[in-house]
Amino acid sequence: MTPKNIWANLAVSNLERTTQFYTALGFKPNGKPNKDLTSFLFSDDHFIIHFFLKDVLAANIQTAISGPQLANGLIFTLSAETKEEVDNWAKEVAAAGGQLISKPETFGDDYYGFTFADPDGNKFNVFYM
Repeated sequence: MTPKNIWANLAVSNLERTTQFYTALGFKPNGKPNKDLTSFLFSDDHFIIHFFLKDVLAANIQTAISGPQLANGLIFTLSAETKEEVDNWAKEVAAAGGQLISKPETFGDDYYGFTFADPDGNKFNVFYM
């Protein structure tokens, strides 16, 4: 196999709320939302995450979706350039309606960051390394 791109598909229950949350955090939309999904670019190399309504995603992949509230099968990590940027992200996530799972803190000798969940429970880390 030689894939040209990779992207993620996550399940959500409310597209408008999801669009508002990621827009408030400053992510660039990847096209316009429609009745089934909203989509954002998450990095300089254009990593895309599509947020599908849960029932639409389950029907398209023909399997049940457990949802992030039951388990943490996947956690995306977003890089920050400074500790101050990590702290600012934590404030922005909370103000946008996300849940801080852990507050910004030092891990080992080289890491500073925190973990958050979006309004549907999808998990992300923000780290300065």
